[in-house]
Amino acid sequence: MSALVGVRVIELAHERIAFAGKLLGDMGADVVVVEPPGGSPMRSHEPFVDDLPDRERSLTWWHYNTSKRSIVLDWRCPEGLEALRVLLARADILIEAEDPGVLVQNGLDDAALTGALPRLVHVSMTPFGPTGERRHELATDLTILAGSGPAWNCGYDDHRLPPIRGGGGHGYAIGCHYAAMSALTALLHRERGGRGQRVDVSMHAAANVTTEMASYDWLVQKRTVQRQTGRHATEKRSMPSQVRCADGRYVNTGVPPRTPQEFGRLLAWLRELDLEQELPEAVFLQMGMERDRIDLSKIGTDDEVTAIFAAGREALVLIASRVSAQQFFLGAQRAGLPAGVIYSPEEAFEDPHFVARGMQVEVEQPQLGRKVRYPGPPYAFGKSRWMISHPAPALGQHTEEVLAEAGIDVARVRASGAFGRS
Repeated sequence: MSALVGVRVIELAHERIAFAGKLLGDMGADVVVVEPPGGSPMRSHEPFVDDLPDRERSLTWWHYNTSKRSIVLDWRCPEGLEALRVLLARADILIEAEDPGVLVQNGLDDAALTGALPRLVHVSMTPFGPTGERRHELATDLTILAGSGPAWNCGYDDHRLPPIRGGGGHGYAIGCHYAAMSALTALLHRERGGRGQRVDVSMHAAANVTTEMASYDWLVQKRTVQRQTGRHATEKRSMPSQVRCADGRYVNTGVPPRTPQEFGRLLAWLRELDLEQELPEAVFLQMGMERDRIDLSKIGTDDEVTAIFAAGREALVLIASRVSAQQFFLGAQRAGLPAGVIYSPEEAFEDPHFVARGMQVEVEQPQLGRKVRYPGPPYAFGKSRWMISHPAPALGQHTEEVLAEAGIDVARVRASGAFGRS
């Protein structure tokens, strides 16, 4: 059974919060996305199937809105607001990413939500929080990633090149992960005897805590980390880890060995390929096998530790230069060393390991009359099933169904214009 079966979620349609709704819906929650008349702006986002612009063919909409039901409701008009309040009274969770003050201006302040509805968990997601001096600043996915630090951390050793931000709405996705976790934590609190509550997720703060050492180094020691090609951003440059293999493909050699067992397996791999004599530093691999563990904090200050650690990296670089990227990846897996081929997104999706892991899920797509492959489960639990219960809904596909379930007079709401004017 899916983990969130029986949990009702109301999502006010917004591109910033859509992924949180998808995460909850694919975990089994009944997620109702409330779209404005004319539909969510996400429906106009490229790319479109077969490059045919249509609000029912946006791949962006399809991906971020699986396992949801769609209703059209103008909650900014009196009748629409009344209907939304009825839906919220029956819901467990409200997720939204409206700008600070918008809900209050439309009669949905805290008193009307978690105050009047003690079981409701209200998760809002704002760029900088709902009350601070920056609350009304405009923000996009790009400005969130740039201002909070991740873009500074990502890029190449050559600092003449600009920083690089993660693609695919990465800033919004980080915030949505925190929104989903916050919703589940607050729900658990409620189920253990508490009551519903309001939680706000600052996208700026959420993205900032992904900067690893960067924020801590600055706050504690006023030091600035430097971005590095395929490696953690650090104050001092570390050894390169991306290597071109014999077939021209690149791999990330990952984390060198640290334990005696790892040094032993790496040395055995080197000997298997008859490369030990080409690596004078191989003697340090043997020394690594004889130590309990390599203390990374001593790199740069303890000559022996530094030499052993560097020998592990040099061995991986040498092996990678003599085999194909796939052979290197498989060999590293056998040696218990984390490493990976540098793929494009399309290549990663087709990789046999990802396919075997279940990262390709076929979903019947009514608009096309055929099945479409979607990215699959982000986790694999033993007892809580993940699944796409149905594809992203057509605009307003479930309006009458959802309102009728709540006992709302559909004809009255339609007559008010809250569904939009035809």
